[in-house]
Amino acid sequence: MAAAIFGICLALLITFIGDEKAFEALSFNKELDAVAKEDEKHLLTQKDVNGVFYRWIWTAELSNSFERMQALAVASSFAPALRKLYTDDAEFEDALKRHLGFFNTQANWGCLIHGTVLAMEEQKAMGAEIPGEMITGIKTGLMGPLAGIGDTLDFGTIQTILFALGASFATTGNVVGVVFPVAFFVLTFFEAKFLFGMGYKLGKESIQKILSGGIINKVIDCASIVGMFMMGALSASIVKVATPLAWTFGDKTVELQATLDAIAPGLLPLSAVFFVFWGIKYKKWTITRCLIILIVASIIGAFLGVFAL
Repeated sequence: MAAAIFGICLALLITFIGDEKAFEALSFNKELDAVAKEDEKHLLTQKDVNGVFYRWIWTAELSNSFERMQALAVASSFAPALRKLYTDDAEFEDALKRHLGFFNTQANWGCLIHGTVLAMEEQKAMGAEIPGEMITGIKTGLMGPLAGIGDTLDFGTIQTILFALGASFATTGNVVGVVFPVAFFVLTFFEAKFLFGMGYKLGKESIQKILSGGIINKVIDCASIVGMFMMGALSASIVKVATPLAWTFGDKTVELQATLDAIAPGLLPLSAVFFVFWGIKYKKWTITRCLIILIVASIIGAFLGVFAL
């Protein structure tokens, strides 16, 4: 845990120190104040808006198909709100068709798109000149970039760190290890809720602000630094590789493990980690192949007395 806190502080210093524009890009106070001051009429209640979010977040991956991916989940999520916005059957049908086109993104960060699109649909229903093609274009143009951001931050970094921390507790039999996977799902749920609400309140400007100023690149860099820091710390504490090999010269015994520890403690575990990294990156090995190689090498090494049991 101490390593995680230190890694986060280090990453923040490296990526954000001295960059005032990056911090300014994180602030939405002015935009939110402007929205709050506008006494704008809404056709949808907060219950309607929340309904779209909950229907999406719980069903995003349930209707995947190679033809349209998440399209059915999108249309199903929007359907009750669209029915309320478009009382005319023809308009309602057109709106549903807009959301039955191919759609595929990361579910949590995709909420930013859905919040924005819901606001646009509401404005369109109130008479704003928003063509259906614009709504479709927003979805199509942003599902890729936001999927990349979401996969990198949520699954590539945050999940890896929290699950690894949980594993470090679990290997010692500590029940606290169960908390970390649960914490990941709770954290990403509220992340999705926040992004959906921000998208609905601020519309297109919310996405433009998030994607502008290089703030996302800095957040990803920061998360990557924390992830690499934690992987190094956890590799040293979780990966166990030792050798009992020793040589006797006269009345003196030289233990290979003690010699290696004197040079660099944890050298064998580090070598094992880099071996797996080399196989995945340069030899394009799959995780399954790496596991099989490690298991076979461990069995043979233990049988020959090269590795300690």
